[in-house]
Amino acid sequence: MLCPYCKSKESRVLDSRSTSDGRSTRRRRQCLKCSGRFTTYEAVESIPILVMKKDGSRQRFDRDKLVDRLIIAFGKRRVDLNILKNVVCEVENELASVFAEEVPSNKIAEITMKKLKKIDIVAYIRFASVYYEFSSVEEFMNELKKL
Repeated sequence: MLCPYCKSKESRVLDSRSTSDGRSTRRRRQCLKCSGRFTTYEAVESIPILVMKKDGSRQRFDRDKLVDRLIIAFGKRRVDLNILKNVVCEVENELASVFAEEVPSNKIAEITMKKLKKIDIVAYIRFASVYYEFSSVEEFMNELKKL
């Protein structure tokens, strides 16, 4: 690690701690040449998940977009925002473990619906109605009957 003051490559670690989000490690260092102190951060390099849309386009997986869709699905139902964030984390982890770099958008919806079904059936139906694009009451009722 280069010292920001004298550019020496020799330093020692004084203290190491995880950041509050747990995604990186904060290291306090001291240069062995000039005794200057500085902080570095170490994090795992993550490969972005690309979503293959129905129209063939690709875009990065967006956690915030999924949280927004879940908030809409839950509507006025009482749910802790942390539960929604946990669902998104679980979905993202499952995507990363099952798919290498690209995932079809329908797989994201299916994994999300599977998790919603366990939390709140009304939110599941709301989310499913957008995903399945029901064009009639009969289609909607058929999905309800499956439950």
